[in-house]
Amino acid sequence: MKTPSKTAAAAETARIKARDDAALARVDVMDDPEKLRALMANAQRLEVQAVYDAAFRRLAVVQSEGEEGSAEYDMWAAINAIEEMKRIDAGRTIRLSYLRRDIQKLGMVPAMDKLVSKPGPSERFEELIEKGHAGLTAEAVVLRHAARFSEDAVARSNERIEGAGLDPAAFAAA
Repeated sequence: MKTPSKTAAAAETARIKARDDAALARVDVMDDPEKLRALMANAQRLEVQAVYDAAFRRLAVVQSEGEEGSAEYDMWAAINAIEEMKRIDAGRTIRLSYLRRDIQKLGMVPAMDKLVSKPGPSERFEELIEKGHAGLTAEAVVLRHAARFSEDAVARSNERIEGAGLDPAAFAAA
């Protein structure tokens, strides 16, 4: 059997890298959730983790509400990320209904304050950390917008981020 030459192998590697780089470049301008989900599925099938991760982060952001960079916008991105993980696991849409109810009843900041002030991490905290999406945790959002949250919420967020082996200062607002 004939084995491919080093040149052919290098050309194939370059072709795959170019394909992956092109996909990564497209992610930042995509704003259709279904197209992002399709890109995630393709990246998973092709085992291109960097594209999958970028599309996942973009999906969380494009579904956010509010002004970009605001606490509300970042909190919706965190909620969207958690709900997307639940959707992937269950094969159907699952909303964070208790949190969404609290948001309607109390407002976004008090609801998230309540969430991170509870004993134990927010839902899917460990999974987001494990998958490299620490910035999408409710705790990271609290640290980025610490002035908007209670001292208890900020302290618990710091503890959880540190407990995950990360530096809380990395999430603080610049």
